[in-house]
Amino acid sequence: MITRSILILTLLTLASVSQLAAQGRYHSPNLRASESKALIRASNKQLVSDTLEGWDVDWRNKLNGSQAAYSNWSQGGVNTISVTASTIFNLRYRKNRFAYLLTTNLKYGRARIEGEGTRKTDDRISVTNKFNHQLEDPRFNLFGTLGFNTQFDKGFNYDTDPEILISKFFAPAYFNQVAGIGYVPTDYFNAEAGLALKETIVVDTTLSTRYGLDPGDTFRFEPGYSIILNFEKNILSNVKLISSVETFTNLKRHIDNTDVNFYNELIGEINNYLSTSLQFVLIYDSDFSRQVQLKQVLSVGFTFNLM
Repeated sequence: MITRSILILTLLTLASVSQLAAQGRYHSPNLRASESKALIRASNKQLVSDTLEGWDVDWRNKLNGSQAAYSNWSQGGVNTISVTASTIFNLRYRKNRFAYLLTTNLKYGRARIEGEGTRKTDDRISVTNKFNHQLEDPRFNLFGTLGFNTQFDKGFNYDTDPEILISKFFAPAYFNQVAGIGYVPTDYFNAEAGLALKETIVVDTTLSTRYGLDPGDTFRFEPGYSIILNFEKNILSNVKLISSVETFTNLKRHIDNTDVNFYNELIGEINNYLSTSLQFVLIYDSDFSRQVQLKQVLSVGFTFNLM
């Protein structure tokens, strides 16, 4: 019931956005009308515009940090310092109606908390390959996606004493493949649906059952279908809202076990180098837990392009 309620709520929310988009009640100043006819989105909402011919490369890097120190402070507080580094590499290609996008998204962060040592705050390895063929109606396209996700470092549950190991490199790791049809009514909203395959790898067998595998197993294969809704638009001149819902339903399991990833981020551009962001992520994965996973991050960062 939890995942069904989440799925219905998120789908209704973004369906309303799609209806408003189709009615033309929004307009984005960032893309010309001709550029909205053929777009490809990956998990981080990067675009391959129909104005591109041949190859295009960009490489963006960000360094975020925060620090708090207290001395004889009446309200109390804990001295902390944290740093998060991220890098996103995008490779795009277009020829006629065919387009390709490679996105590599790496992120890692740690915080030092007085009296508790150093702990991981963020950790991500994500690689997405996306292939797209535009149909006669420019609002529709055929797509195929190959994706991979894991983390660099060990992760712990600190609510127990002692803390419990819950993840590490390739424990878990996910490979996914999706093929289907996409719908792009505007330059800031799109929807995709298709058949999907998901492979889960857990190299540390002590963690197998935590991610839905049988004891001692290191691999699981799941056939299913996927629905993805993406929204990305400047809601103010220097503030962008990114929102997406991604679902995966195993054909062999009840719909209540549908994986749901609801991602939201507000990004404010201070200037060409400084930005601030507020991120909110909701995940439901019954293999890991029957409870909803929540993540909220507020950060200020320094951004620079290498390519």
